[in-house]
Amino acid sequence: MIQFNVPLITGNELDNLSHAIASSKLSGDGEYTKKCHSWLEDCCQVKKALLTTSCTHAMEMAAILIDTKPGDEIIMASYTFVSSANPFILRGAKIVFVDIRPDTMNIDETKIESAITEKTKAIVPVHYGGVACEMDSIMNIAIKHNLFVIEDAAQGLMSKYKGKPLGSIGHVGCISFHSTKNYQCGEGGAILLNDESFLQRAEYIREKGTNRGEFIKGKVELYRWIDIGSSYLPSELNAAFLFAQLESAKEVNDKRLSLWHEYNDRLSSFEKINVQIIPDNLEHNAHTFFIKLKDIDERQAMIEHLKANKIESAFHYIPLHESKKCSMYNYFYGEDKYTTIDSERLLRLPLHTNLDILDVKYVCNKVKEFFND
Repeated sequence: MIQFNVPLITGNELDNLSHAIASSKLSGDGEYTKKCHSWLEDCCQVKKALLTTSCTHAMEMAAILIDTKPGDEIIMASYTFVSSANPFILRGAKIVFVDIRPDTMNIDETKIESAITEKTKAIVPVHYGGVACEMDSIMNIAIKHNLFVIEDAAQGLMSKYKGKPLGSIGHVGCISFHSTKNYQCGEGGAILLNDESFLQRAEYIREKGTNRGEFIKGKVELYRWIDIGSSYLPSELNAAFLFAQLESAKEVNDKRLSLWHEYNDRLSSFEKINVQIIPDNLEHNAHTFFIKLKDIDERQAMIEHLKANKIESAFHYIPLHESKKCSMYNYFYGEDKYTTIDSERLLRLPLHTNLDILDVKYVCNKVKEFFND
């Protein structure tokens, strides 16, 4: 069976875990956490990076940092995971969805400005599959209307927009280290801070709303309750595991890109499907390779065909605005021209570092064989 995803293991994780255990510093913000912070700040070119227990929690921190209040409106695409929306809904905001671009499945930057009202607080571009949204246009709109930009770069580590790492362009960026991501520690994330005014407050929020971090550094004699917050620190074991992967990031990225290009070379000219498109001036991290079928029925038939040939495949999100139960928290602005129909056509093919070129060749042959049959 060619698995859809196999969590990355580099081989150095156990050594790091053993070292962390021997240090007796297990609760977080130890040696490996600091190493991860430094690596992320350098790689992502941000003022401060802080590990979190998940990207969801990084997004929750972002919602607090921008002082999201009841009645605020947050603009994003509906084609995303619930963690893009929930952190703002938990603060009382309403989500305003706009349509996507069919080429990247990212938010259509031309639909954002007309959705802005006096209640709009922020724009949340989600870089689907590690492929950047059109950030120049989004930042220009945000500056014009005095809005925050929170980049959901959950899938975006090692990707760039016009030379700028994803997560470094907006006011805040959020990254995931879930086991489905290119670099993982089971469950984990990071918040990337580009706004000087957020740096100190983020540390308070992350440390349960206290200045415990300053106490540990010897800057204050006692630590106190300073702000709202929660326990957003991952354990030192998570950081030790993760750092082994960050140290191998370039090699991992190169391997994934080689597999992505093999898929693209073999399928991009095949007229029966559409393949993932990467716009000019972008560097992506090969988080995913997707194809688009004619409709949802053809996609399901392809899934069954691949499974019969021992290949796992997966589609992604059911658009959030289709949830009737949560309709009180959101609304779709404008026409849903692409969000629903393209979400029903999209199918992701296996892509992970345990694959080799022969595996990709086999998958591509079976995709083409489906239409011959």
